[in-house]
Amino acid sequence: MKNIFKLLFIIFIFTCALYLLGDKTVSNKNEKTENNIFKSIPTYKEENNERYIKFNNKNKDLTIDEVVKSVNINLDINFYENIEESPNKNTNLILVNKHYALDKDYIPNDLVQVDYKYTSGITVYANKEAKEKFEELSTDASAVGLNIKAISAYRSYEYQKKLYEEYLLNDPKEIVDTYSARAGHSEHQTGLAFDVYNVSSPYTSFGETKEYEWVKINAHKYGFIIRYTSSNQHITGYKNEPWHLRYVGVDAAKHIYENDITLEEYVLNNKNS
Repeated sequence: MKNIFKLLFIIFIFTCALYLLGDKTVSNKNEKTENNIFKSIPTYKEENNERYIKFNNKNKDLTIDEVVKSVNINLDINFYENIEESPNKNTNLILVNKHYALDKDYIPNDLVQVDYKYTSGITVYANKEAKEKFEELSTDASAVGLNIKAISAYRSYEYQKKLYEEYLLNDPKEIVDTYSARAGHSEHQTGLAFDVYNVSSPYTSFGETKEYEWVKINAHKYGFIIRYTSSNQHITGYKNEPWHLRYVGVDAAKHIYENDITLEEYVLNNKNS
């Protein structure tokens, strides 16, 4: 009889211990969740939580806000790794970069031809809304004695693939990646990107022209941003391209211009994106 009571007592103690341990585990888990330092940041995204933790551990000099915003725009991931489908397809805010890509069959459904008077004399196609805004921009620039023409806008997946491969004949991949997009990763495939020049100089010299100075302070009024600059290369992965204009819509362009941010930051550090 004593042995039975002894056994029952041991079982009771063991059961209590398991209960207390389980309760403590749940408590610790809840406490960890409640004390999540990243959740207080407006741009916090639950799916990125583990990445926030890892990035924070490696970058103790950053604030929690900076950690969250950095991870949201994928600064914790190497370019061309863990590639995902481009968000915001078929909108002015479609994001195409070294983390987000379009498939080879993606063709905008609203492509129209840019009037020859606004191009270098070649056939250029672009998104309808972007085309109209670019022609408006070019017309207004012309009214103050400036020439801004398009030399390229929409490019197909196959065209970009061929272009990239041609560059590889002259430069190693790590260099080519700083000035040319791989197929599927080019904004030109969206029909929303325009490469421009001033007629009298090569497009690569556009940053040294009066036209560029005008574009810097006026492009956003027409819905365009200068997409790649020296200061945002760590985000975009591309060196300075003063000639590369990207249409995002007037409201977005105004916000991006006034806050001096990238399209990545505008799209990915938005709680509702």
